[in-house]
Amino acid sequence: MSSIKITLSGLALATHLLSLTCVTAAVAAAVAANDITSEKELSQARKDQLTHIVKQDCGSCHGMTLKGGLGPALLPENLEGKSVPFLQHTILYGRTGTAMPPWKPLLTEQEALWISQQLKAGKVAKQ
Repeated sequence: MSSIKITLSGLALATHLLSLTCVTAAVAAAVAANDITSEKELSQARKDQLTHIVKQDCGSCHGMTLKGGLGPALLPENLEGKSVPFLQHTILYGRTGTAMPPWKPLLTEQEALWISQQLKAGKVAKQ
């Protein structure tokens, strides 16, 4: 049984490393294209990129439809009782003892806030 846990842990780690690599490339491309605006307002192009990141990178653990997988579901009904600042903090700093990595090296506080608001409103899952 422990060999299965090691295999799943290894798979989770590999998935996160691949996700971080993809996101790093997306962020670098956005910076190069000047798609990232001031922290006060995100451009529509950056919002589209963030939606793609949530669906693809977050979806690799939380399920492509955000209904859960290795990580918990990220649908509004599953996020009840969790505040937007709590979600933002989780996105930025990860969850110790879980497979949830910190995204702070790749996302700004404003971007994590926007993602949190979209998840609570169910807007990402609908797109």
